Amino acid sequence: MKNFSLSQTLGSGGMPSVHSALVTSITTALGIKYGIFSDIFAIALVFSMIIIYDAINVRFEAGLHAKALNQLRCNKEQARDYNFNESIGHLPEEAFAGSVIGIIVAIILMNI
Repeated sequence: MKNFSLSQTLGSGGMPSVHSALVTSITTALGIKYGIFSDIFAIALVFSMIIIYDAINVRFEAGLHAKALNQLRCNKEQARDYNFNESIGHLPEEAFAGSVIGIIVAIILMNI
């Protein structure tokens, strides 16, 4: 069992995706308040899709690059005083879990 790390909890990457939870929560709340055929919902939906795509693809790929760079540096006889952050993106299931949480939270809060 790993030890709890506040910096890892508040950092990028991991389960669930806070990026996905936040944007789907906002989009869901706007859909409930203004309707799913409103301009503001459409803008929020596109914004959400871009953020989730970025979290899964672009940032995940950057994490893979960081991992490869860290491995290259370990193979060299150089000072290893800095490692690149390897956990900056999300797997699709992490983004999905965050999205589900965001939708549920928005539905609950909009109905209070």
